[in-house]
Amino acid sequence: MATTRRAFIAGVGAAAALAAGRGWAAPPDSDLKEPVYRVTLASNLPKQTQHSLDEGLAMAREALAHSRANYDDYTATLVKRERVDGVVGGPEYMFLKVRNRKVADGKLVSPLSVYLTFLSPASTKGREVIYVENRNDGYITAHEGGIKGRFLPTVTIHPTGALAMRGQRYPMTEIGLENLMVKLLERGETARQYPDVKAEFRKNARVKDRTCTVLQVTQPTKRPDLDFYLAQVFIDDELRVPIRYVAYDWPKSEGEKPEVIEEYTYLDLKVNVGLTDADFDVNNPSYSF
Repeated sequence: MATTRRAFIAGVGAAAALAAGRGWAAPPDSDLKEPVYRVTLASNLPKQTQHSLDEGLAMAREALAHSRANYDDYTATLVKRERVDGVVGGPEYMFLKVRNRKVADGKLVSPLSVYLTFLSPASTKGREVIYVENRNDGYITAHEGGIKGRFLPTVTIHPTGALAMRGQRYPMTEIGLENLMVKLLERGETARQYPDVKAEFRKNARVKDRTCTVLQVTQPTKRPDLDFYLAQVFIDDELRVPIRYVAYDWPKSEGEKPEVIEEYTYLDLKVNVGLTDADFDVNNPSYSF
């Protein structure tokens, strides 16, 4: 039982940080056949400061500002696939509720709040996890599903502890669309200093039933401060937020297809659904804690 409990704890820590899956991906040799056009550079920038990433960075900043100004919360089916310890795992599906972090006059008025329930694979189905910023000493609360949930207790573990991070790329504290946008902006600002980095757009791409604009970034030269060879960000045209992100590693040899590093997709995204404190409470009668 101790071994089972350790395996369970290791799996809940960051299972959905950022999010993704398969079936809606556009790999480097994508079947998205719509025309690709080079990012139009902002004409008001001095010539020496222009970069093909400029428009993409502007879009990412606008998306983050739009989310912070207009979206209090959301629900979605989160699908993720990650490479951890050199192995690309299978897709994990989970339903999540997120209440966005809100700051007013320099004070935290609404903490980041997350509820997850795992849908598949069968080994994790029924697992539930709750994290609320500044609550429970920063720990997450989780319990196993299925048969294991009948004899394993609800546990509280630190989101960045060794057990929580085992088999995960990111801690639970980095989950959510706004955290994803912040991370993409940080990576974009780093990449912008290199002139061989190229950004392109694809219009009218689809993620399930959503129409998206795809920002594709290629970083041909492997450098210590760059995280991927190629990445694609699918920005929902209506909601104006990224609902899918996938990144690929540099090919191991010329002509070889690059391997997925991380892949996160938000399906059936619904915003401003009116989540309350009860949605992030282990005593909610509809939960199984």
